[in-house]
Amino acid sequence: MTNRRMVLARRPSGMVDETTTRLEDGPVPEAGPGEALIAVRFLSIDPTIRTWMDDAPGYLPPIELGDTVRGGGVGEVVRSNSDRYAVGDLVVGMTGWQDYVIADEGSAAMQVIPPGIDPPLVLSVLGVTGMTAYFGMIDVGRVTEGDTVVVSGAAGATGCVAGQIARIRGADKVVGIAGTPQKCAWIVDELGFDAAVNYRSDDVAKSLRALCPGGIDLYYDNVGGEILDICLAQMALRGRIVMCGAISVYNETTRPPGPRNIFNLIVKRARMEGFLVLDYLDRFPEAQIEMVGWLAEGRVKHAEHIVDGLEHAPEALNLLFTGGNTGKVIVKL
Repeated sequence: MTNRRMVLARRPSGMVDETTTRLEDGPVPEAGPGEALIAVRFLSIDPTIRTWMDDAPGYLPPIELGDTVRGGGVGEVVRSNSDRYAVGDLVVGMTGWQDYVIADEGSAAMQVIPPGIDPPLVLSVLGVTGMTAYFGMIDVGRVTEGDTVVVSGAAGATGCVAGQIARIRGADKVVGIAGTPQKCAWIVDELGFDAAVNYRSDDVAKSLRALCPGGIDLYYDNVGGEILDICLAQMALRGRIVMCGAISVYNETTRPPGPRNIFNLIVKRARMEGFLVLDYLDRFPEAQIEMVGWLAEGRVKHAEHIVDGLEHAPEALNLLFTGGNTGKVIVKL
């Protein structure tokens, strides 16, 4: 038995390429007292992984050169010296991009997944992705009945759920911004968005003015950059902007200019706030219970884009930046 690890070989300049990571073979780690050996089955591919590859300060330290690429995943307990984990249990936590990982009962503890739950679901709508949409839309954005809501990255893992939550919470209009006709059709026809704007082919500013004549009450921002600037200019009085991500600039080699329309926050007495879902970890159970109910009722739908093979994890990460995915990107080992 060997443990394949995808390690960070070089810090990327722009998109991740074949020189950024390296696949290494090593021994399978041994489980000590109070520990369990986890065989990783699925990897969660998230935009934040790209930011961890840079040598820059953030909410977590950068991945060191030669270290396993950091990331969450689902695994199966194959050996256990712990009362917390039984052989055969499925667990979710920080696995890293590798075949095997050790889970302990302290800082590296993993959550045991209840029987009957599909593992990819734990990484998407019931995992960090869904929780980010939930707390960003409800707690940070304070979506209310009658709101006009715009969501960028609306066919992505977080955006598609955020828009559906806005609809559940009584938003009057939910507009999604996506990058292909197929994605725009999916969020409208399948997910219940009222309208979609194709940022690659449409005049985004003109389209939003037509769709949101009274202005935008709540903008859920997953992309930053030009789209953020356009929405800043079209905020309604006392509107809110939720800063969830800025995927459009993660691969930039120089710092992009700040938004030109920031002054409109003053004019409209609007609020723009960033957040990290890590701040809400203790409230995940309450949100997951509500999400399970919405799933059972068919009020929240989801999609997973599965990529096979650890060796293809870097390519899977790039899908997030090229728009090659619909829904949550997951690598199956």
